[in-house]
Amino acid sequence: MPTLTDDDQSLNDSPASSPHDSGPQPSGPIRWRTRPETADDTAAVHAVNAAAFPTEAEADLVDALRKDPSAWLPGLSYVAEAPDGSLAACALLTRCLVGGVPALALAPVATAPVHQRRGAGQAVVRALLDAAERRGEPLVLVLGHPEYYPKFGFVPASRYGIRPGFEVPDEAMMALVLDDSAPVPRGTIAYPAAFGV
Repeated sequence: MPTLTDDDQSLNDSPASSPHDSGPQPSGPIRWRTRPETADDTAAVHAVNAAAFPTEAEADLVDALRKDPSAWLPGLSYVAEAPDGSLAACALLTRCLVGGVPALALAPVATAPVHQRRGAGQAVVRALLDAAERRGEPLVLVLGHPEYYPKFGFVPASRYGIRPGFEVPDEAMMALVLDDSAPVPRGTIAYPAAFGV
């Protein structure tokens, strides 16, 4: 089963315990530079994912997705840079299917522990969703914290007749329609093989 795009306990914890941005903000805003991942970022992206989650499973997932040409979409892996130029956060969109129709899966989203709750995760997710919309992608799905992802416009996927092929709380499986000019596909989500579902 795909893991949540926050920490493993996020469905049972309060939003403030999510390792992204929902805690108190530091004094003074931080400007996070966001951009597509480059080949030079591979090791740093792995390190951010490994540090953000309890195991290296998500870091290994990104590496496996990068090797899958049916899943990996160049330009839809984004990073946020800290003011010192180090990577603070990363987020990934890969190809999935809903009832046989192409869609995107947002996972994982990771923020380095030193930068959590400071806006880096939110900045990289917003930039990535904007990039997907510019490419004409119609639909993004996420399995994540039901109090974190609605700030980006996500709603329960079940509202569209979309469901995963495994059991999760309804409010944790969410969808964001980027292009409402086409009908939203209905059916079961088929994830890339690297997700193991």
